[in-house]
Amino acid sequence: MSESTAKALDRSTPSAQAVTPNPAAQIASAYREYNSSKNGLSSDEAKRRLAQYGPNALEDHTESKWHKLLLYFWGPLPFLIEAAAVISALRRDWPDFAVVTGLLLYNAIVGFWQDNKAANALAALKKGLAPRARVLRDGQWAAQDAAGLVPGDVVSIEAGQIIPADLILIDGKYLSCDQAALTGESLPVAKKVGDKVYSGSIAKQGAMIGLVTATGNKTFFGRTAKLVGAAGAASHSQRAVTQVGDFLLLLAFALAIILVGVQCYRQLVVADVWSLDEFGKIAQYVLVLLIASIPVALPAVMSVTMAIGAYTLSLQKAIVSRLSAIEELAGVDVLCSDKTGTLTMNRLTVETEIPFGSFTAADVVLGAALATQKSSEDAIDVAILSVAKSRADIAQMKQTDFVPFDPVNKRTVATIVDPSGKTRHYAKGAPQAISGLAKPDADLLSRYQATVSELAGKGYRALGVARSDDGKTWAIVGLISLMDPPRPDAKATIDAAKALGVNVKMVTGDDVAIGDQIAAQLDLGDHLLVASDVFKDDGKSGALSASVMDAVERADGFGRVFPQHKYEIVKALQARGHIVGMTGDGVNDAPALKQADCGIAVSGATDAARSAAALILTAPGLSTIVNAIGVARQIFERIESYIYYRVAMTLDIMVLVVASIVLFQFQPITAIMIVALALLDDIPIMTIAYDNVPAAEQPVRWNIQGILVFASFMGLLSVVETFGLLLIGLRWVADPQLQDMIRLDAAQLQTVMFLQLAVGGHLLLFVVRTKRSLFQPPYPSARLFWAIVATQVVAVVICLVGVGVSAIPLAAIVAVWIYCLLWMVVLDILKLAFLRAAAAREHGLARQRISLAS
Repeated sequence: MSESTAKALDRSTPSAQAVTPNPAAQIASAYREYNSSKNGLSSDEAKRRLAQYGPNALEDHTESKWHKLLLYFWGPLPFLIEAAAVISALRRDWPDFAVVTGLLLYNAIVGFWQDNKAANALAALKKGLAPRARVLRDGQWAAQDAAGLVPGDVVSIEAGQIIPADLILIDGKYLSCDQAALTGESLPVAKKVGDKVYSGSIAKQGAMIGLVTATGNKTFFGRTAKLVGAAGAASHSQRAVTQVGDFLLLLAFALAIILVGVQCYRQLVVADVWSLDEFGKIAQYVLVLLIASIPVALPAVMSVTMAIGAYTLSLQKAIVSRLSAIEELAGVDVLCSDKTGTLTMNRLTVETEIPFGSFTAADVVLGAALATQKSSEDAIDVAILSVAKSRADIAQMKQTDFVPFDPVNKRTVATIVDPSGKTRHYAKGAPQAISGLAKPDADLLSRYQATVSELAGKGYRALGVARSDDGKTWAIVGLISLMDPPRPDAKATIDAAKALGVNVKMVTGDDVAIGDQIAAQLDLGDHLLVASDVFKDDGKSGALSASVMDAVERADGFGRVFPQHKYEIVKALQARGHIVGMTGDGVNDAPALKQADCGIAVSGATDAARSAAALILTAPGLSTIVNAIGVARQIFERIESYIYYRVAMTLDIMVLVVASIVLFQFQPITAIMIVALALLDDIPIMTIAYDNVPAAEQPVRWNIQGILVFASFMGLLSVVETFGLLLIGLRWVADPQLQDMIRLDAAQLQTVMFLQLAVGGHLLLFVVRTKRSLFQPPYPSARLFWAIVATQVVAVVICLVGVGVSAIPLAAIVAVWIYCLLWMVVLDILKLAFLRAAAAREHGLARQRISLAS
């Protein structure tokens, strides 16, 4: 055993029991440490300690709901919307105020509705605590609420109970504890006097008495809950929206400074006139600019798009509990998968029977089955009985005596009478216990021990079987190898994940040898590390060293993993720039599920795991994840297309407003027109959630710089398009000859610009929604296409009839449409040229990086 492993085994963890040569001395030491005795505490002392240590319950340190709600009114985009609302109120422009404030509240409500994850996870962890416990107080046994337990209490534990607190066992023969939900260990762990048992684990067999050593948040279970409360990574979509907001905010401020500066110069220097009315006009210009700069529906469109995507995933047996998880799943490039119950069946099966001497494989199965109680629910016994159920001769045997397993002898022994009346004895148990019972000759013992070592090296659990005719002289019948096999779909799922560019790492509480065996079957690589060898004391400082992060990144997986390790593995990968998915099903997985960019609770997961996860699978296995990744990547492409469109259009409107006012002292569109544009543009574009887009072959992530560069390029082209029409319109209004063809005044020119932005905006979406020519598939979905058609019909009616705007003639509407359609083709050609140039540049940079690396 390495020094680092030895140190790890000294930690206070469920599967790290220190070897105790003298349990009595340890118990006496525990009595002294907790100032208690085998008679327990007095009621008065228990009350005093309850005041000192607090109740045996998890403390909730998550932020208040009010604080969470207020955060949705804090940030670049909310600030812009709030500024626009304040200016509207000061100018008593109540229609604008109502629309802008309504959008602000809508965005906050949608965001708040999908939050509260840490509180849910902690609530589920609390549910896992035992509600009642039998405690010895004043020398009398009595049942009481587990919340009233204190360090030093003496409690009774029986089969079927949830362990109410961390205990050291002080009396009794045997206790089998299921710690799978805490450590990921696939088998119950045998406990004896002097061993520790942990809050939240389940007593499966036996009964013992324990001394309480820790309660509430001080327990192993409580530390896991503390990790869940502290865990959580900021959503990449939230950061993307913030960065988009920052970009538009800076642009809006820059343009506002230019606008206010020019207008003040004109009023104070050129005209030498200043009045509140002039100030109001400047404020109105700033208001129009602010409203133009705000993609007010961006958060709502993203939320609705992901909500529709969440519904699609639910049809594929994947429930989304945090909407941002959808786009996170699209970018996942490392998937940390728990082994037990996730990659494997969480059910032991018999792999091979290895007979010794003159015995056969059938004799090995028969002996093991006869040394088992038919009513047993032990995982090993169930596996033995399952493989032996076809043996008709077993039913004819009568079991007259049975000695159950205990942690000292480590075997079961049964006395059997066959149909002829002959009595035989059968035993099964730990290999060393069976060899000690049979006492074989040196040659047989050597072969037996070599076989056991070979099985252990391959990650199999070995079970010895022996037989005796007189109950005194025993012969080794053979060995049985057992294993928790992979799920039938696990390898195909992992292969599909690799094809999608996702690196799968196994993370298990079992030994590395067991992990290696499963990894070999699933083609997961052979570089599995012992978690405690990697992390050692790094996690205590709160910062991981570069060597640790390198080791985590290179490893194919980890064995002997505890909750803190899983949490640190995820953080190490995130620190190296990876978007991390984590699958799991137990309480031990909850902190890492919460910290991961996309936590995935598999089918049958505990409440704590489901509450901490962002994606919950309701069908067995991991195959649903592959389908979900494909759907998530399609959703990501749709949202990215919308951001291209929204940023480009926002840039178009802002530059148009400022340039028109500065150069021509003409306000091209009104504030109410901008709000109407937001509604006309964004409400139908929510159907982009149904658009036809291909799923990316590799993980996708937010490249904000690239998005803003491309969106700005398309936005500047749109400015040229829109400003070109404005120049034509200004010329048209001033030219009597052109007026004879189509009569337009200044107010009607505003309507023309409004229509051009409405038409050009949606045609721009058709251009940016695909990296190919818009005349090539995939074509827009029917829902998106007809929603846009319907919106354009509404826009035409508004302009033709004059609803809130000055009506314009049909000839002007037709001219705008022809102008926009021609520009759509131009934009598509320039888009393809830009993308080809960007791809060539990226290819050149990649070759340069490879050259430098070599």
